[in-house]
Amino acid sequence: MTVQYLTPEGIFTPVPYHHVSVATGTRHVRVAGQIARDAEGNPVATGDLAGQVAHSLRNTARGLAGAGAGFADVVRLRFFVTNWSPDKYPAFIEGIERVSGELGLPSPLPPVSAIGVDYLFEPDVLVEVETDAILD
Repeated sequence: MTVQYLTPEGIFTPVPYHHVSVATGTRHVRVAGQIARDAEGNPVATGDLAGQVAHSLRNTARGLAGAGAGFADVVRLRFFVTNWSPDKYPAFIEGIERVSGELGLPSPLPPVSAIGVDYLFEPDVLVEVETDAILD
């Protein structure tokens, strides 16, 4: 196993992710920010945060697979969410849960950051996901 997840004693819990990942390996995979677009670049799940989170993770899985990786190799997920407020949390988590089994997301997740931003590069984009993974 190239990635070990842990949450050391004294760090706040419960959260749906581990706070620390330790990776060994020589091949670093970084998937650029993925958004809710289909293969032709058409918007998916316009106005639906949960749907956009789910589709962005599907695109992330495609990027990882292209490099011979999967979510078991991920050491960090970074979500950028437009106009973040705490009331968006349930939809955000719903989007993750919607594809958890389909994509083989570990539970708890690898270390996650959810960063609120004013806007992303196009007005319909509600979320963008960046991913780092390590392979042997």
